[in-house]
Amino acid sequence: MSDLKVDVRANLRKRSAVKEAAIKAFFFVNGITAVVVLLGIFGLLLYTSVPAFREIDLKEFLGSPAWDPTSPEKAEYGILSMVVSTFLVTIGALVLAVPIGLGVASYLSDVAHWRVREIVKPVVEILAGIPSVVVGFLGIVIFGPAIAGIFGLSHGLNALNGSILLAIMSLPTIISISEDSLSAVPQAYAEASLGLGATRWQTLVRVKIPAALSGIIAAVMLGMGRAIGETMTVLMATGNARSFPTGIFQSVRTMTANIAIELGEVPYHTTHYYALFAIGLVLFIITFLVNMAADIVLRKYQEREQ
Repeated sequence: MSDLKVDVRANLRKRSAVKEAAIKAFFFVNGITAVVVLLGIFGLLLYTSVPAFREIDLKEFLGSPAWDPTSPEKAEYGILSMVVSTFLVTIGALVLAVPIGLGVASYLSDVAHWRVREIVKPVVEILAGIPSVVVGFLGIVIFGPAIAGIFGLSHGLNALNGSILLAIMSLPTIISISEDSLSAVPQAYAEASLGLGATRWQTLVRVKIPAALSGIIAAVMLGMGRAIGETMTVLMATGNARSFPTGIFQSVRTMTANIAIELGEVPYHTTHYYALFAIGLVLFIITFLVNMAADIVLRKYQEREQ
């Protein structure tokens, strides 16, 4: 009888070890796949971009604001205006989305009744599924005329319109992840703060938000990534002017919009074709640097907390 028990335990250990090994292998394969895909995208962009710089000076490409590949006199391949336009629209979106998103997340986690939370949070998450072309259409028929009427402009297809629409598209990500981070803060933190005489507002601002800061930063960075990489909305709502942007009321053309406009019509294996892939490479590098900067900030914050 004792030998049978030993055999059963041994079989259970073997099964447990096999399951554990299978789980480790599953996660390892998924991790390697993500890295391989990322390197593959970077390699493809780099391979397709290199031929462009046989005819385009790198300093001109990065430092010139003029983009006119079809000029009969001299083709110009400068992306500075598009880079500035991309950051102008993205920063404008974050200025609008972060305070609203953090406020809604704080309301859902600390103020709202549980029934309200169960209704509002799914609605917020559903907003993330609205197609970008629909948001762009709203920018054309609603926000654009409203901006033109309020500020006395000839039209509302400008950087401000794009920022408002990108803020709307970033809100579900910022709200959802920030609310999860605030809800994950141990209840003992809030109880200790309230026990020391702090108000609910003081507890939220000085205890819960600092404790959930890493998750909030991650939410903001994901929202920023959504704004930088968005194409259809800015293509429809920002006017797509090639001139260098000087303010939020000016029409702008972002890097993503420029690729979407021109890639479908450009002849293959031309300098213009390769230059568009070079823009994609620059966009990839910018996104990578933003994520790396966020990771560095999170690590320093965690080290400081420890």
